[in-house]
Amino acid sequence: MDRVFIKLGSVMAFLGVLVGAFGAHALPAEITGKRLDAFHTGSQYQMYHALGLILIGLCIERLGDSKNVRTAGWLLFAGILFFSGSLYAYSLSGNKAFGMLAPVGGTSFMVGWLLLAAAAWKAPKR
Repeated sequence: MDRVFIKLGSVMAFLGVLVGAFGAHALPAEITGKRLDAFHTGSQYQMYHALGLILIGLCIERLGDSKNVRTAGWLLFAGILFFSGSLYAYSLSGNKAFGMLAPVGGTSFMVGWLLLAAAAWKAPKR
């Protein structure tokens, strides 16, 4: 197993729960509407992709330590930073310019998942 992605995924999941709780309990008194919705979307995608990072750590053992699997992991991590991070920044600041980074993160997520699929197709059968 590759511990780097399991560690990153676990920390991102912890932070996802923390941020989600903050968004559910503290933020509704401060912001509403699209900004609150964006915050919740960021925390949901952070949690999904944190679990994806853990999955990638486990896939390295199953599929082999390929460049595609590792790159997929780093892209999911970058996606969390850019997608969720930009939504958090927009939600908390109200500055729509932060939203311009969300597509970078979304693209990172999509390419990461495609690379994981490619690694699964290329992996030798056991």
